[in-house]
Amino acid sequence: MILAGFVPVPWCGIHRVICYSLLVPAQLASPFPDMLHLYNSLTRKKESFTPREAGKVGMYVCGITVYDFCHIGHARMFIVFDVLFRHLQALGLDVTYVRNITDVDDKIIARAAQNNEPVDTLTQRYIDAMWEDEAALSVLRPTHEPRATAAIDDMIKLIEKLIDGGFAYAADNGDVFYSVAKFADYGQLSGRKLEDMRAGERVAVDQNKEDPMDFVLWKSVKPGEPSWSSPWGEGRPGWHIECSAMAKSLLGEQFDIHGGGMDLQFPHHENEKAQSEAAHGKTFARYWMHNGFVRVDEEKMSKSLDNFFTVRDVLEEYNGEEIRFFIVNSHYRSPLNYSTAQLDSSRAALQRLYTALRGTLNVPEKGVDQSAIDRFDEAMNDDLNTPEAFAVLFDLASDINKQSSPTTDEAIVLANTLRALGARLGLLQSDPDVALQAAPVKDGAMSAEQIDALIAERLAAREAKDWQRSDEIRDQLTDEGIVLEDANGKTTWRRG
Repeated sequence: MILAGFVPVPWCGIHRVICYSLLVPAQLASPFPDMLHLYNSLTRKKESFTPREAGKVGMYVCGITVYDFCHIGHARMFIVFDVLFRHLQALGLDVTYVRNITDVDDKIIARAAQNNEPVDTLTQRYIDAMWEDEAALSVLRPTHEPRATAAIDDMIKLIEKLIDGGFAYAADNGDVFYSVAKFADYGQLSGRKLEDMRAGERVAVDQNKEDPMDFVLWKSVKPGEPSWSSPWGEGRPGWHIECSAMAKSLLGEQFDIHGGGMDLQFPHHENEKAQSEAAHGKTFARYWMHNGFVRVDEEKMSKSLDNFFTVRDVLEEYNGEEIRFFIVNSHYRSPLNYSTAQLDSSRAALQRLYTALRGTLNVPEKGVDQSAIDRFDEAMNDDLNTPEAFAVLFDLASDINKQSSPTTDEAIVLANTLRALGARLGLLQSDPDVALQAAPVKDGAMSAEQIDALIAERLAAREAKDWQRSDEIRDQLTDEGIVLEDANGKTTWRRG
């Protein structure tokens, strides 16, 4: 263990649970090691991660299209790259994290028309809802959160550059298309060959395209749609050009990490890569990272299958920290099977960690267990192996439970370490009693006041040697899912 000063770590609130600020040992922010390995979707293998610029990382993650509430698939993306953001910072790196918001799109326009409301009114409502969901899930805000509608000029300049370079062309109807045949490396990210895509893909026929595989960079205006002036007439940007323009504006022509859900690898990220590298003549992103799908009954969660759950749906039954634990507990690249059984298991596991912290003192100057930190870093440096990182947390909890008292020096050091490493995953920042006694989100649960009154009545019954009444109260509380723990003449409780 090491004695050291402590530095504050930023933290978002947990849904319906009161949080207190945590001080994390300074040595957790260690100099950047050369041992971090990340799976690069471009090369299809784990690679040693080295930033372009020593000590700094530029990271761009594709955000959501804001026409509806966030679903659990979105939540996984938010949380996966939040964990990466936290880990890179903990390694001592200065991270510029950009996550965009798509606030103009066919689906947005259609939903606004359906609701008979302005596009910007609809998008702001769902942006506000997204921020509320992120706060519930303890997701840190990115460094920059650009909106597509604020970057139109940058998109137009990029399209002009592609036309000048011979990689794009303006059609007679005012649309502008990217010519995929002009970019030799098209298909490199997704592992697809252009000739195979032409033969196998069903692409809508567009007489304005030179090649069926070409994709739109600028769309000519249609009646009732929002539009902007451009050299090709009134219109709006295509989806793919948005991210290329915003990434270049905020991170430069080349940056370190580009992330998003696996469903974006093709065509969105493939098209981003093609247009950016054609325009600037250099590698766009050096490492590409994609999180796996969320599945329900072994099928991908999607709106088209009507098998998706919004974050708000799930927050009606589970708090944000329980949802976050459920998502982080699986490796980010593996499929994540959504089920209430898995969420119940996450709730129980999180309670075990909080139970270990119960009664421990938060005394930062006592230091931390460096061997546990080293094990945790080894797991996280192996392509964010969060299941192995969780094993370190549960070993710490087990060691705390073996102490003769939660207030011994050893227990305090172990608890300091557990809290600090929990923060690296965005967990365990609530007061343990508050977390363990928080009422379930659903209605009808017994309140803390009712429970405390019954415990006081049980204590009076025990003092009067009315064992029958004492047992009746315990059974009543057990039926309500309340676990009583009698120790040292005191009764504590938690929700089971």
